[in-house]
Amino acid sequence: MTARSGRGAVANPFDDVIKAIRAAGYHNHRLEQHSDLLSAGIFRDLVKRCPQIASDYRSGRIACWYNVPAPGARGRRVDLFVGEPSPSGKYNARGARICVENKSVITAHRNKTNRLDDLDEVVRGTHRVKPESIIVATVLVGTALTVLNIPDHVRKRYRNRPDLFESKVLPRLSKGDQSLWREFKFAVSRNRENDPQKTVDAFRTLPTRAPGHTHVLGYDFILLAPVFIDNVNPPRINRKNTFGIDVDREYQRMLETICRAYEARWHL
Repeated sequence: MTARSGRGAVANPFDDVIKAIRAAGYHNHRLEQHSDLLSAGIFRDLVKRCPQIASDYRSGRIACWYNVPAPGARGRRVDLFVGEPSPSGKYNARGARICVENKSVITAHRNKTNRLDDLDEVVRGTHRVKPESIIVATVLVGTALTVLNIPDHVRKRYRNRPDLFESKVLPRLSKGDQSLWREFKFAVSRNRENDPQKTVDAFRTLPTRAPGHTHVLGYDFILLAPVFIDNVNPPRINRKNTFGIDVDREYQRMLETICRAYEARWHL
């Protein structure tokens, strides 16, 4: 699916995440696959959308890195870093121009506090090192009230017989097989009905800043994407949701915000 705007159609990398989960059979929240797909998709679309970013990237004035140390945040890594390389062409934290951090709260909404702390540290550290860098966060917010926890529980049962997991369980995942709930009831993670809304509300408390206010500590854009992922039924983006979030429109706004900020901060 594509999101349309007046400047043409741009692929939405959140759809890439859903497609990858369907292909894998389940969402592994212990891995960074969703983050890597989002980072690659966002940078791809920025190069297509923003002439200044494309020109600077092709000329070597900027380069792109994934999963590198977050500027100024010891022990933290940033998912997408676009910036000026060192003279030898290596990652250079002080050359930051765009930093994107991707998080997810799907299996257990109680983890939202840890993810909020992660994002708070990233924005503080990056702003301390280079206030004018464009700082963005994306968050997948799970809306399923019950989730079959495959990585932590189901796969462990088959640790000595991975072939049985591959042949007897994996083909049934994310296909709508309701018997999985009974068969693996020990692996069901439950969320309360108001947990998704509380998570959305919590992430909306992260500091943001107005365009041009680089002296203010805050994110230039935060994109919250509601998703339905329970590893039993087919995953999907919740484009119809109760949070008032239009994922496609918000993604377009995010790209536009980054493009305008990049032009204003490095090309005027």
